[in-house]
Amino acid sequence: MNRDIRERPVICSAPGRAGIIGNPTDMYGGSVLSCTVGMRAYARVQPGAGLMLETKGEVFRIAGREDLRPRGDPFDVGRAIVDYMGLPQLECRVRYWSEIPPQSGMAGSTALVVAILQALEAWQGRPLDRYRLAERARHIELNHLKVVCGYQDAYMCTFGGLNYIDFRGKHFYRSEEAELFATVEPLAQDVPTLPFLLAHTGVQHASGDVHRPIRERWLEGEKEVVNAYKRITDVARMGKKALILQDWATLGRLMTENHAIQRDLGGSGETNERLVAAALAAGAPGAKLAGAGGGGTIITLCPKNDTRSLERTLRRAGAADIYRLELAPGVTLAERERGATGWAR
Repeated sequence: MNRDIRERPVICSAPGRAGIIGNPTDMYGGSVLSCTVGMRAYARVQPGAGLMLETKGEVFRIAGREDLRPRGDPFDVGRAIVDYMGLPQLECRVRYWSEIPPQSGMAGSTALVVAILQALEAWQGRPLDRYRLAERARHIELNHLKVVCGYQDAYMCTFGGLNYIDFRGKHFYRSEEAELFATVEPLAQDVPTLPFLLAHTGVQHASGDVHRPIRERWLEGEKEVVNAYKRITDVARMGKKALILQDWATLGRLMTENHAIQRDLGGSGETNERLVAAALAAGAPGAKLAGAGGGGTIITLCPKNDTRSLERTLRRAGAADIYRLELAPGVTLAERERGATGWAR
């Protein structure tokens, strides 16, 4: 390996995302329409004495395999990636932080995994192509962080932008080598406007806790769950057409149907329902979960140019923060560090 590669810092970032329609069928061989948000997760790898992880102002040294055991702290993300890559022998300092609110339903943890993983691969002179990076990030979350998850987050954090993604054939988890690649269709050039608001509940959630019981029902072949996700997959396909045609009435109806199906399966939550109901009562054509329920974030369709009234309504209903979709690049390697306003510089 060219030693110069390891003498230069490597900085990598990856965006968060919001599911417009189709989620959570990325776990069931379905399709989703998803877009990035304007917040990113960052990782910086630089020379160091031994292998050290740094986040939230604290440092953890990895001297051997015993140090890779999860401890329920912010270093678990770094430990999981190092464990997967088998890297305790490296001499570098891995610092990571994020602008994405933690456990907000905007793929914050996945963005960190993608950023750290690609930074470490680039540090060794072997950055991954987007497909392998997405699949490895999802593999790490599922098998090393023990998060019951789909593929949307890993693909969106890696590819970025606005995409329709087909996960056909990816409903049963396979070994990393046997996994099929998803089909990613960029739509940004065909969609002139993104009239959506994101309302963060302020409630942190663990998405795997929401997904796990429903996936177990699906694996057991429960007809209600199987048919529900077939319908949401169809809804996503119709939603893609409605978005491209700017048919807001149809898209709103489909988004609300998507949400109702997931809610009836037990995949929402009290705070989510309060915000969705408030948005619809205020005249929004559609509203739904942007990720998993139990807190996190909802996405609301708002074709009106003036969104101030809806924003006030959502805040009165309990929204802690309001965000917008933003066409942002996927995983990016940079030559110098950008500032980050979020936690854990």
